[in-house]
Amino acid sequence: MATPSAPDVHPSSSVWGDAADQQPTALDDFLFDVNGYQILRQAVPADLADRLDAEFDAFPARLPRGGWHRGGQRRDYTPETGFELHQAVAAGTPFEELIDHPSWIARVRRYAGEVDSHVEGVYIDESIASIRTAGGHHPVHSGGYHSPLRCAYGYANGVFRCGQVNIIVALTDVGPGDGATMVVPGSHKANLPHPLAGDYDRGDRMDALPGAVEIHLERGDALLFTDSLMHGGSSRTNPGERRVLIYRYGPAWGGSRFGYVYDPAWLATLSERRRRILEPRPPVHVGDPTVPTEIDG
Repeated sequence: MATPSAPDVHPSSSVWGDAADQQPTALDDFLFDVNGYQILRQAVPADLADRLDAEFDAFPARLPRGGWHRGGQRRDYTPETGFELHQAVAAGTPFEELIDHPSWIARVRRYAGEVDSHVEGVYIDESIASIRTAGGHHPVHSGGYHSPLRCAYGYANGVFRCGQVNIIVALTDVGPGDGATMVVPGSHKANLPHPLAGDYDRGDRMDALPGAVEIHLERGDALLFTDSLMHGGSSRTNPGERRVLIYRYGPAWGGSRFGYVYDPAWLATLSERRRRILEPRPPVHVGDPTVPTEIDG
C-alpha cells in the first residue's frame, strides 16, 4: 500500500502574488550584491516576537543533545554555540509564521529562488532556534573562496543564483558584548582565503578578525545574508541570553541538510504557500499512482 503524502503543494504559482510581500528595491539588490547582506529593521512585529519568546520559554531546560521537543531536535553545532533546536519551524505555531514572512519572502525568492528558470521557488533546508549565554560564540566559516555550490553566491544575466540565503531574527537586542553575528562584507566574492581566518574545526573565534564587523540588531530586526559570506558569532561576554531564529532558504530542488523530514499530517495543516516552501514536491512512494511533476514556481 502506498504511503500517504501531504496534499499537492504546487498546483499554481499564483500563491506567490501576495501584495503584503515587501519587494526588494534596485538599491537593495545593489547593496546585497556588493556587501552580501541586508539588515531588515523591525521585520517581525512585537506581538509575534512575544509569542516566539513564549515558545523559547517552553523549551525543556534539560533537553539533551539529540532530544526532541515537539517537531524539533536539539542539535548544537558545537558546545560553544549554545542551545540549538533544529527543525524549529515544526516546534510551535508562531514559528510557522516565519516560513513565508512578508518582510523577507520576496527577497529570498529573488536571491535564492532560481528566478526565470523551470525550477523557481525556495526551500527551507534548516531552521534553528538558538539560545547563547556568556562565553558562547560561533566559529568563523564560509566565504567565496572554495565555496560549495550549495552555499555559493552568483549573479549573471540579470538574475541572482544563490545556493543559500539566511535570515536571522533577533528576539533580544544584540549589541556590543551580546555575541552578535559577525560578517566580512564582500567576502562572498573572495577569490583568496582569508590569511588570518583560522579554522572552523578548531572553533577559532572571529572577534578580532581583520575586515569583520559586528551586526547589531534590535529585537524584531532581521539579518539577511548569502551563506557564502564569511560569518560567525562574536563571543558573548554579557550576562543573560542571546535569542535568535535562523531560517536557511535555498532553491526548491534542494534537500534537508541533515535529512530531516516533516510529519505529513502537520504539513497538511499549513497554507499551500508554506507547504510548498517546506516540501516543494510531495514524495512519491512505490505503488503510488500519482504521476510526479516538476517544481512549478
